[in-house]
Amino acid sequence: MAIYLDCNATTPVEPSVAALVLRFLEKDFGNAASPIHDFGVFALAAVEHARGQVAEVVRARRDEVIFTSGATESNNLAILGLAEERLRSGRRHLITTAIEHKATLEPFEEMARLGFEVQILPVRRDGRFDPQRLADALRPDTLLVSTMQVNNETGVLQPLAEVADIVANRDTLWHVDAAQGYGKELEQLRHPRIDLISISGHKIYGPKGVGALIARKHDRQFPPLRPLMFGGGQEQGLRSGTLPVPLIAGLGEAAKLALRNNSDRIAKCRTFREKALSTFAALGAQQNGAEEYTLPHVLNVSLPGINSEQAIRALKRVIAVSSTSACTSHTRTSSHVLAAMGLSPEQVEQSLRLSWCHLTPEVDWHEVETILRALRG
Repeated sequence: MAIYLDCNATTPVEPSVAALVLRFLEKDFGNAASPIHDFGVFALAAVEHARGQVAEVVRARRDEVIFTSGATESNNLAILGLAEERLRSGRRHLITTAIEHKATLEPFEEMARLGFEVQILPVRRDGRFDPQRLADALRPDTLLVSTMQVNNETGVLQPLAEVADIVANRDTLWHVDAAQGYGKELEQLRHPRIDLISISGHKIYGPKGVGALIARKHDRQFPPLRPLMFGGGQEQGLRSGTLPVPLIAGLGEAAKLALRNNSDRIAKCRTFREKALSTFAALGAQQNGAEEYTLPHVLNVSLPGINSEQAIRALKRVIAVSSTSACTSHTRTSSHVLAAMGLSPEQVEQSLRLSWCHLTPEVDWHEVETILRALRG
């Protein structure tokens, strides 16, 4: 069976997470909104316990965690939830970057349709946006800046510390899509200046279908968000709907493990990375994204003379890899991220993304190299 190297698309589930989810599916299946009997009381306690576990990773408060179905919904709530703020404050300028996930770029397109002015910042060849361009773009009427923490295609860590300094004394809201970095790179997200953080359970060895928007309160008030769904008022009125207790408990367990085992996971990923880098260097591959900024579990390369679709098919019995974001791969569109970084269309078509984790077994790299060399003829 092939070794799975597509952890940026989704991760395997930690055994203790799976066991906990199953327990709340089969045994402790109460509704957290019905704490009128022991089943509901226990379900509510499990949700609040998980809320604290999720908050602890970024040093937020328990009441600042809003559970959602995942990072896509969290991004939509963080962006579209501000639509009415233009009417109150008159601020209509929004800033994001060219390498954001579609779950950010498409809500920005909708905000533009609603009358907001959207400014998209370019990125450098190293895969990062330029903080100075952001500083120059800010205006008195800038309502929101939205920047990802780690790019999903390249694994490149973005300059959030510099952004924190730039927006330090402004009332502009700052949203960070942390789907790929939450629980992996810890320090950046702990900066109190970040107002909104989107996270996803299935990127940190938890279940699919659950995530959170962490909305930091100032003077005991949330950022001026309006809900996107109505009908029950759960999650402090920002996200109605019956809470999926099994998934939330699993997310909490995954967050706990991510915090506790962070150093060990990083060390294992770095060891794996050395072998992957050596193999692709021998093939003359070009790394996409500066190595100094790339997290240890991701590698994006372009292989001269080898089309990525051919490579994926040829390698499928050895390793399972991808060539673009999982959320857009079904459309067969080329990578907007790599294009924004200045890669040629040919280089984009030759790109592969490998992403692994602490649970990934050893790969026969010699066989990988042999297969790829054979494709060149």
